[in-house]
Amino acid sequence: MIKSPRAILALLTALNLLNYVDRFVVTAVGPRIQEHLALSDKELGFVTSAFMLGYFVTSPVFGWLGDRFPRKALIAAGVLVWSAATAASGLAGALASLLAARVVVGVGEASYATLSPTIIDDVAPAEKKNRWLGIFYVAIPAGSALGFILGGLLEHRYGWRNAFYIAGGPGVLLALVALLLREPSRSLAQKKDERGVVASFLDDTRALARNRSYVLTVAGYIAQTFALGGFVQWAVPFLYRRLCLDLHVADGAFGKLTVVTGLVGTAIGSLVAERVPGEDRVRAALWVCAISSAVATPVAVLAIFAPSSTSFLALLGLCELAVFASMAPTNLAILKSVPDDRRASAMALSIFLIHLLGDLISPPIVGAVSDAFGDAKAQCTSGTGLFWGMLLLPVALALSAAFWFAGARRTNPASSSS
Repeated sequence: MIKSPRAILALLTALNLLNYVDRFVVTAVGPRIQEHLALSDKELGFVTSAFMLGYFVTSPVFGWLGDRFPRKALIAAGVLVWSAATAASGLAGALASLLAARVVVGVGEASYATLSPTIIDDVAPAEKKNRWLGIFYVAIPAGSALGFILGGLLEHRYGWRNAFYIAGGPGVLLALVALLLREPSRSLAQKKDERGVVASFLDDTRALARNRSYVLTVAGYIAQTFALGGFVQWAVPFLYRRLCLDLHVADGAFGKLTVVTGLVGTAIGSLVAERVPGEDRVRAALWVCAISSAVATPVAVLAIFAPSSTSFLALLGLCELAVFASMAPTNLAILKSVPDDRRASAMALSIFLIHLLGDLISPPIVGAVSDAFGDAKAQCTSGTGLFWGMLLLPVALALSAAFWFAGARRTNPASSSS
């Protein structure tokens, strides 16, 4: 059995890394899929976002289950499902079969992403929860970037189908290792309710909707996720079409940039949030989030107007640095704005909403604007429509700052009493 809190953190962080590698391989090889399957920009946006459908639709189910039953079996099953579906993506011969595989990837990831932060919250020392969540969430930029880098390299050498086959393999082994986790003790929600599962689920949801600190935290997270999802999907095509970089060079450059900014930004945000004074840790976390988005907004605008790939990457790096600084504080605010026995449900509902209203819709929206301008898909074309579509993303960052500033000004009873 894996009993050490640090070993549990290490395993869950490794799984989170693999989670994002598998998720973003499809983005790295997207232009090749687009060529082989003759997809429009809008259709490519749906391919990238398809896993979100399975992800956000099933995350509330896993949240309800995770508040009431042991979590390690749910996590292990999720890892196995998403790994198998990643490999199956390489078998797709048409848009419909590829979309189906990506939806199943999302179902597997929903179990893991909903429940893992609650285990870390259980095992982390009280004074280091922000830092431990920061370590866990460093895997998001690192895994995303590795997905770009490995996806680009594997596609360049072996083709896009083999990239999926290779990426799906390691998860099978790690799923078995996850079964060795010792389940931390915690407060459980009532397993049986005479009103039934649906009624108790709706009660949880209504209680979260009445929690203003939670609502404002998630609203800012939605807007930020909209922006981040758009940049993740369209930064490489922007570099390829408008700024004339070769595809594998653009994949590598964007991937490496995301690794560095993700590691540094997440570390900075975690450490700064720990040092913001005050007993209300939700407010402290939201101040960090609000300032990070306020900084990222004008830098994102400058990046989109950049005249060269070098200046675009430099400015986008600064934007990502600020955005990733909010990663751990945002999730800590979600966990600490609710009672302990609703943490998994709170994480699940936030996942549902940030993807339904965030990065599920932002790639197709930007792609639809690009299609409306009749953008060519070839390298070194004007990319005018893509340029105008991406200008929606700084607007979303500004909205996230506004919501988080509003949340930071409120007193949160759950945080103050914990």
